[in-house]
Amino acid sequence: MIQQITPTEFLRRCDAGELWQLLDVREMWEISTASIEDAICIPMGEIPSRLDELDDSVPLAVICHSGVRSAQVATFLSQRGFKLVANMKGGIDAWSIEVDENVPRY
Repeated sequence: MIQQITPTEFLRRCDAGELWQLLDVREMWEISTASIEDAICIPMGEIPSRLDELDDSVPLAVICHSGVRSAQVATFLSQRGFKLVANMKGGIDAWSIEVDENVPRY
């Protein structure tokens, strides 16, 4: 089972010095609507052909709009050998509510 991480917990861990990658798997129109600085943006359908852009030795949190697509991608990555993969529970919608109200909700 894939680990679930809330936006608040993700931010707390990063602030404590843990190095995490944040992978945003939403479509480009969604990212242009609402985005998180420093996220790696690779739409879900492009993940298989762009795996080399991700570091499998660094923990990876996957985010989408609500957590459904990111859970699927997190499972896929785990099956491909990524050891530390977490699904961002609630997606960017939860991020907007819990972490940064300046990130638009859609």
